[in-house]
Amino acid sequence: MTGELPDKYTVAAAVEGRLTLSDLQMDPATLAHQAVVAEEHGNPQLAENFLRAAELALMDGEEVMALYEALRPYRSTAAELEALRVSLHTRGATRCGALVEQAAVVYARRGLLR
Repeated sequence: MTGELPDKYTVAAAVEGRLTLSDLQMDPATLAHQAVVAEEHGNPQLAENFLRAAELALMDGEEVMALYEALRPYRSTAAELEALRVSLHTRGATRCGALVEQAAVVYARRGLLR
């Protein structure tokens, strides 16, 4: 990987509508590599974020937005967050599932559940 972008990835191409969403999506392998680099440079929190992003990169945009909406304060019940956690774990998005589980605990403690 050279770090250089192909000529098709230009501002003009974006403005003219010649880029599609798939042109702009991150590859999970690239995100996993970035996690390794972050870990090697002493930033485990950033590494974990990259690994969660790698899981999200395998989902479609609507699923990601539904996850975002569910994690907003007062949007979900404890049962709904638990169902979301189970769904994520079942689909192999274990890091995202763990984040939902952590959020549910904090939301319950702070009174942020619906």
